[in-house]
Amino acid sequence: MKRLDVKATLVMDFIHVLEYLWKAAWCFFDKGDETVEQWIADRAVNLLNGQCSQVAKGLRSSATKRKISDRDAVDKCANYLLKNKTRLQYGEALASGFPIASGVIEGACRHLINDRLDITGARWSLEGAESILKLRSLKSSGDFESYW
Repeated sequence: MKRLDVKATLVMDFIHVLEYLWKAAWCFFDKGDETVEQWIADRAVNLLNGQCSQVAKGLRSSATKRKISDRDAVDKCANYLLKNKTRLQYGEALASGFPIASGVIEGACRHLINDRLDITGARWSLEGAESILKLRSLKSSGDFESYW
C-alpha cells in the first residue's frame, strides 16, 4: 500500500459524543423529566465551544455532590471526553468548514462508493476501483472538465 505524507484533522462524531452525554444525563434525571433536554443543550454548547475538560469536571463534581451511587455512565462520559479532547475541537472544525457529524461522510461514501462498486455481480481490482472512484469524485465535485 502506498503511504502519503498527508496531515489529517480527526474530529469525533458529535452525535456519538452526545450519546455518551445522554447516558450520563440519566444518572441525574428521572426518566421522562423534560428538563434533561436543556441540561444536554447547555453541555452540548460547552462542548462545541471547546470546553470538554470543564464538562467532564462538572459531570464528576455534580455526581459527587449529589452522592449518586450508580455513576458508571457519568464516569464513562467524563473519561471519554478527557481521553478524546484533542478530537473534540468542534469550534475549529466548524470554522475550517469540516463536518462534525459523520452523516455527511456516510452519505458521500454511499453516493460515491457503494452506489457504484456495490452492485450485483461486480468484481473490482483495487486498481480498477481506485480509478473509477477518482473519476466519480471528479464528476461529483464538478471538477471533471478542468481535470482534462
